[in-house]
Amino acid sequence: MTSAVRSSRPMMTAGVVVLLLALGLVALMLVRPSSSAGSAAPAAAPSDTSADVGFARDMSIHHQQAVEMSFIVRDRTSDVAVGRLAYDIINTQANQRGIMLGWLEMWGRAKSSSAPPMEWMGHTVTPRGDGSLMPGMATDTELDALRAAKGQDAEVLFLKLMTAHHRAGAEMAQAAADAAGTDEIRNLATGMVRGQQSEIALMADMLKERGSAA
Repeated sequence: MTSAVRSSRPMMTAGVVVLLLALGLVALMLVRPSSSAGSAAPAAAPSDTSADVGFARDMSIHHQQAVEMSFIVRDRTSDVAVGRLAYDIINTQANQRGIMLGWLEMWGRAKSSSAPPMEWMGHTVTPRGDGSLMPGMATDTELDALRAAKGQDAEVLFLKLMTAHHRAGAEMAQAAADAAGTDEIRNLATGMVRGQQSEIALMADMLKERGSAA
């Protein structure tokens, strides 16, 4: 599989791109080690095949789609609760993505790879096609359906797609927390598990309010 195949179909607006670039630059400045004379020597960068590097690459792609779906539903509903959830996902996952890309830059590792998705977890994943590159990711057809939906139909579809997205993301994050060799990835992944599990519970309640289930 080539790195080109592992990029989801670009559908983001210019505003989204600017937001992600800005967050990535801020994250890079935050994680870049100090150059002061009293600083300790930086730890060796994790290897290209490590869980740390693999997770940072794969979760960056996973997060990118979550941000995209959140922008889509934000413009297709006036519901305050769904809008607030979408806003939280956009800000949280765009920021986390920027941090992970910043670490890859700092470690001198490429931000994409020709290796199969999730190989760092000890098994390979066969993408289910139609743009879905990893477990939990929506297909291009599902994204098109979300773009075409409005009101409660858009809310329900978004909540279902994001629940599946979060469940798979939390599983990947837990694997990274267990296998990471750096505190940076271990701590970030642990926080992702807590955050996404909390949002899964919230979305289950929101779906019940709308007469549906995940």
